[in-house]
Amino acid sequence: MESKKNQKRNILIIDDHPMSVDSYKTLLSSIESNKKANYLLGYSCEGAFNLWHQTKHDNETIHFAFVDVNLPPFQEKKLFSGCDVAKLIRDYFPDCKIIIISMHNEPVWVSQIYNSINPEGFIAKSDIDYKSFPEVFKSVENDEIYCSKSIKQSRKIMIQKNINWNENDSKMLRLIAEGVKTKDLPNYIPLSLSSIEKRKASIKKQLILESGSNKELLDSAKSLGLI
Repeated sequence: MESKKNQKRNILIIDDHPMSVDSYKTLLSSIESNKKANYLLGYSCEGAFNLWHQTKHDNETIHFAFVDVNLPPFQEKKLFSGCDVAKLIRDYFPDCKIIIISMHNEPVWVSQIYNSINPEGFIAKSDIDYKSFPEVFKSVENDEIYCSKSIKQSRKIMIQKNINWNENDSKMLRLIAEGVKTKDLPNYIPLSLSSIEKRKASIKKQLILESGSNKELLDSAKSLGLI
């Protein structure tokens, strides 16, 4: 039986620079699991909308979507950027793995994009080259969340700022990683159980954007260098 990774998949690539689109396609085509992939290529919000509409009309799905944030708008459909395109894809193809591509990496901006889309991948163009780009895809393909170096740093800055990160937070997560139960944390940290639970919930919301396991929380914190 053919493995899931080798089955035909639709890969959407949207960037306002045709040369970038061609380069991404070439790099993705070099990956063994993409040998049967069908590529949907566009250069604007309107192009993305037309590809989305045709795919939906054909009762097919989009498996992976590489979306540049800076795209010419399609005002008729109220699509003003790649963020709007990504939200449209997320709404209609919830299983699609979205990789956001951006030339900007400012902390506030990165935080807004991440919170509104929750992408499986988020890369700054300045962090990626022809050698690392296929690794981005392979990570996302293997159900990992991938953030490039400067995106990670920007997320870390905003997380620390938004929840006033301190040593107690780092200690709390380290203790959880060691197997200490939440109810026992007041024995190690000078905070009430209620305060610890609120801090943990806030951190979890910042790091994984949804309810999840302690393992997911710890994996995200470690990937950002918070513990």
